[in-house]
Amino acid sequence: MRVSNRRKGQGLVEYSLIIALIALVCIVAMVNISGTIEDSFYKNISGEIQKVSDNMSGS
Repeated sequence: MRVSNRRKGQGLVEYSLIIALIALVCIVAMVNISGTIEDSFYKNISGEIQKVSDNMSGS
């Protein structure tokens, strides 16, 4: 019975390591993607604000 429990424990550890690795890959991917999305988002907003500002000062 001890051998069976050790195998179950070993499987649990292996699955835990796989889940941790997948989580790490997801976090790294989201950090890289968020920087790109954030840059384009703020550039679009700042461009629109600049257009509105130019229109208001030009009127």
